[in-house]
Amino acid sequence: MRAELRTLPGDLADAVARRLVAADLAEDPEQAYQFTLAARRLAARVGVVREACGIAAYRAGRWADALTELRTARRLTGRGGYLPLMADCERALGRPDRALAIINDPGVSDLDREVQIELRIVESGIRRDEGRPAAAAVALQVPELTDGRLRPWSARLFYAYADALLDAGRAEEARDWFGRAAAADADGGTDAAERFEDLDTAVFEDLAATGDDDGTGPVAAAHETEDAGPAEDTGPAEDAGPGTGVGHDEDADSAGDAGSAGHSG
Repeated sequence: MRAELRTLPGDLADAVARRLVAADLAEDPEQAYQFTLAARRLAARVGVVREACGIAAYRAGRWADALTELRTARRLTGRGGYLPLMADCERALGRPDRALAIINDPGVSDLDREVQIELRIVESGIRRDEGRPAAAAVALQVPELTDGRLRPWSARLFYAYADALLDAGRAEEARDWFGRAAAADADGGTDAAERFEDLDTAVFEDLAATGDDDGTGPVAAAHETEDAGPAEDTGPAEDAGPGTGVGHDEDADSAGDAGSAGHSG
C-alpha cells in the first residue's frame, strides 16, 4: 500500500495512509467504511484506496457499494484477488447467476490457488442457498481438503466444508471437520472451536436422551418394575394426560441447524 501511495505528494500520501490505518483499527465496520471514504475523497484514483473501500463496505454489509469499489480496484490494479468478494456480493444481492459467472470465468484458472478456493467457498454457499446441501459439500471436495498439508487458508476450507456437511444432516462428520478447522486456525479467525464444542455437547445430550441400558435409562427402570412384582390394586388410575417419557432433545436439533457467513463468506 505504501508503495502505491508514493504516487501521491508526500503530505497527501501521509493523510491517506492515516485514514486507511484508522479504518483498519476501527472496531465498528460502519466507522471503518467512513474512514475509507475519507481516504477515497483524497485519492480516488489509487487502486489500494478503492480496494480498502470495497473491503470495508463488504464488512459493513454494503454489498452494492462493495461491488462498485472492488470493480474499480480491479480495473486500476489488474489484480484478480477481489473476485471472491465480488462473487459473494452478487450472491448477497440475490443474483446467483452473476456470482456463478464470476466463479466459472475461464480466467480463474490463472489465479492463485487461494483465490480459487475462496471462489469454491462462495459457490458452496450458493448451493446451500438453493437448498442443495449435498452439492454444497461436493463443491469443496478439492485435493487440498484431504492431502494432509496445512495452508494459511486451510481453516476456512475445513470450516466451510463442515458447515456444508452440517446443512446436509451429516452432523458427526461436520463435528470432525469443525475440529480440524479449529486445529488449523492458529489465529482464531473462525469460531470453529465453539462450533465443535456445541456439536460435541449436542451429541452427548442426544445419547443421554436415548436412555441406553446402563442402569440409568428407561430400560433399567423397566427392569426394576418387573422385579418389584405386580402392583397393588388401588383402583382405577387417574388420567395423567400425555406421556412424559424421555424423547429426542430439541436442543440437539437446534445445535445442528447452521445458516450461511455470511459469508463464509
